[in-house]
Amino acid sequence: MTLPALENIHRMKFCSVLVALLFVGLACPSIAQVITPMELNDPKLQRLQQRNFRTLVDIGGEIQRYKFPYPFYLSKVLDVDLAKMKDVDQRSIRFESYKGETVLELTGNYYASYNADTMDGETRLKTTFEQVILPILKIEVPHFPDDSLFASFAIEVSHHVRAKVMGVHEEQAENVTVIIPVPSAQKLVDAKTNDQKQSAVLESRIYLNGQPYALWVHEGPPPEDWQARNGSPISRKQPVETATSAPNQSGTPDATVSLNLLKTTPTPMPILTPEALAGMQRQNQDAIDRMAKSLDKEAHFIPYAPPGFVGFRQGAYLQLPINTQLDAQTGASRYKQAALTFDDHVSHLIRPLLDFFPSDVNFDGVDFSSVIHLKNSDDKTQSVEFFFPVRMMRCFASYDCTGQQLINAGIVLINGERSQLDLQLAEGKN
Repeated sequence: MTLPALENIHRMKFCSVLVALLFVGLACPSIAQVITPMELNDPKLQRLQQRNFRTLVDIGGEIQRYKFPYPFYLSKVLDVDLAKMKDVDQRSIRFESYKGETVLELTGNYYASYNADTMDGETRLKTTFEQVILPILKIEVPHFPDDSLFASFAIEVSHHVRAKVMGVHEEQAENVTVIIPVPSAQKLVDAKTNDQKQSAVLESRIYLNGQPYALWVHEGPPPEDWQARNGSPISRKQPVETATSAPNQSGTPDATVSLNLLKTTPTPMPILTPEALAGMQRQNQDAIDRMAKSLDKEAHFIPYAPPGFVGFRQGAYLQLPINTQLDAQTGASRYKQAALTFDDHVSHLIRPLLDFFPSDVNFDGVDFSSVIHLKNSDDKTQSVEFFFPVRMMRCFASYDCTGQQLINAGIVLINGERSQLDLQLAEGKN
């Protein structure tokens, strides 16, 4: 049978399953929140939507179950009265093209009604970002561990504003749009401090009613040096306002800033102090001791180097010094040895290790620091370190990410030098 014929059969099977799913949409409402592939015009986007349809349905279900402060509904159309929402098409999750890049787009209506007399535009933007957009990103991001499928997440949310116009009280819609690259979204949802969150937000594009904004996520107004650094006008026709949590009390126009702000290199985070690492050690020592005792036979911990916390690239990692015995042939390349170390040893430690840290942790990841020994060989040893973010380890442990995706999301050091590691390519060579 020819490949086109096979492809048609697969497409027919998918369509049959999809039709069946749509018929049971009342029983599984999250299905009715995802655009069907056939509705997208671009064949590339159709294939992407079809390939990830089940994942998008899961995302829709998680959003539907999330308890927002005020009612929130996905929908293709913004600014819909709440009374009419049940009659509106609520399918909005889809892949789209935006200025030449592929994005995962989601639109919806948030039924919070802000008082314009007490909440200015900056405050309304920040509130909707924190109450709606950030929780949605925390739902979406874990399903997509890297940016190999699409470039950015795009979320557009309509909220409501009450204001007096010519003496008459009116309520109208206001739209917030956030377009954030996948790596930046991962940094945002993993952020443990407002500084880390601010760094990720500066890498996104944020709009209020189509007007570009620079969002200040900290409490209170931004410091003067931040305003000065990001406060030059881009043009008289299109100012960019700085979104803060404090209303403008002066009555004068807000300072304008350059669009280049959204591309500004984030301010480096402070290096972790020995005192901070020692504090993490104390807080996690009980779990570490139980883990080391339970996994010793499988992990082959190095006796003279107990597990402890280290700082690496502005993150805190639990370092696990281990010995790895390989059956690789004498003369095998260091890349092959590193790949085999992951496949035959490290990958088998991740799930049992995470059992000792079941909830949110106060560190960024784990450093599997291995000394490689080849069996029946007098060759000198090799060292390899795998720095893995906890989030990606959980993704791997739940079978939502492959080993290669985990490696791509982390950092691999071979004999102290950073290396790219392709598992299939490395294991296929000597």
